[in-house]
Amino acid sequence: MNIKIYFYNITCIIIGSYHYFSFATVYTLPNNNNRLIGENIEIVTPVNNTHSLEYFSEKFKVGISNMLEANPDIDVYLPNSETRLLIPHQLILPNTIHSGVVINTAEMRLYYYPKNNNIVIVLPIAIGTVKNATPSHWITSIKHKKKNPFWIPTKSMRDEYLKQGKFLPTIFPAGPNNPMGLYALYLEKSYAIHGTNCNFGIGLRITRGCIRLRPQDIEYLFHIVPVGTRVQFINEPIKTTVETNGMRYLEIHNPLSYSTEETRSDSSVIAHLKEQVQSILRDDFNIDHQIINKALQDRSGIPINITRNSLKIKSK
Repeated sequence: MNIKIYFYNITCIIIGSYHYFSFATVYTLPNNNNRLIGENIEIVTPVNNTHSLEYFSEKFKVGISNMLEANPDIDVYLPNSETRLLIPHQLILPNTIHSGVVINTAEMRLYYYPKNNNIVIVLPIAIGTVKNATPSHWITSIKHKKKNPFWIPTKSMRDEYLKQGKFLPTIFPAGPNNPMGLYALYLEKSYAIHGTNCNFGIGLRITRGCIRLRPQDIEYLFHIVPVGTRVQFINEPIKTTVETNGMRYLEIHNPLSYSTEETRSDSSVIAHLKEQVQSILRDDFNIDHQIINKALQDRSGIPINITRNSLKIKSK
């Protein structure tokens, strides 16, 4: 079910099993090993809209890629006035242990499970470009944290900038102009979860491998995640769950490319994902393959009920 509201000046929304605050999207963890959380929101853009899609994305704590998956025909720079936008706040939790930080690069979301707390905090992220890919399968931890970090560009970065007629200092000083933002959580191997000095790009592949968050999100995360916290990187464009009420759900995101020269046709992407879906759901006979085929085409990043009609009717 979607909840529809008109967009005026929204600062706080409390809906269903989770809370939308000005600093984070917090979900209550479901009982009995269920993994479907939240509710989608429908908004209507203002009359004579002058806001970009990033404006609405930031307001509702989602990334640009998530918004574009859910709203494929929307203009990124200027959505039409009085137009419906679907805010993808319903999710399937990744099939990992509910501990520490889990980063799913395929859906460009960061999950944080605080210790001794029955909640999960979900934040949108930017990840590395194809050339500077973020790790996909890696378990590490927060080694240390730093407020007002400085940035040390590598020689190859400085050379790259010089080719474009730009100069990068060997040490970029801390402050509001620093591309790392004002807060950083450092991992090993020169990776970090950090902020940004840019107001666009969350939900895109634009970093040099690090995880980037919006300024208010990294500030919030910085203060609540302790040093030593487990961090797991995964790459799962397909998430599924069988809930205790018998309902089956499937969430499909566009898979990440592995090469700048890769030009996959839509049919080849569907075929690749279909193989994965069949592998995951091969022993489940209570699924509707027609719905699955449409989900593979849409790749909306939204959980879809794929339960066969007979089971849906029985459950009502």
